[in-house]
Amino acid sequence: MKKYLVLIVLFVLPLVAYLFFASGINNFAKLPVLTNNIEELELITKKEFNNKISILLFLGNDIENREGDALNLNQKIYKRFYQFKDFQFISISPLGNENKSKLLKEKLSSGTNTDMKNWSFIHLDKDKINELFLSLNTNLELDENLSSPYAYIIDKFSSLRGRDDSDGIKFGYDSRSVADINNNMLDDVKIILAEYRLALKKNNIFKEQ
Repeated sequence: MKKYLVLIVLFVLPLVAYLFFASGINNFAKLPVLTNNIEELELITKKEFNNKISILLFLGNDIENREGDALNLNQKIYKRFYQFKDFQFISISPLGNENKSKLLKEKLSSGTNTDMKNWSFIHLDKDKINELFLSLNTNLELDENLSSPYAYIIDKFSSLRGRDDSDGIKFGYDSRSVADINNNMLDDVKIILAEYRLALKKNNIFKEQ
């Protein structure tokens, strides 16, 4: 009996655990699509959204007052995932804020000693920012500074991803709240990256066949 117990512990239990977690990834870890194929993203920003997982931010004119929010996201999200080559941050601000954006990027880099190569700051005119935000089709709004405290997850097909469950639809994640970032956004970014990796593995299998 002892031999059989040892065999079960060494071989059967790890197999059961693997099947359990594999099943969870394939069947349950899916982040709902809230807005399909937002073509305006790439057209307006002239930044490649297709085939990349993007965190989209609207910092507005008051960039200096959003520094804490950016630091939260940098520490909890960007720093953990920026080495994933198809992951990026995109921050949107009105034209004329280029120096403020440069200073913020320097602070983010020096404060955490993190490579900021995958965090882009894009500057657009007021109309284009409004058009871009409205194309997300959320229940949220930009303030008078063209700013939003929420971070938005955009998948490789330029679609907005978020939550749609018993608590309602979650279009964005509040960058002012460490709890929202830790308890919700972090998990959802992990899910979308797991989806992406799973799709890559499937495509490789098909190519080999």
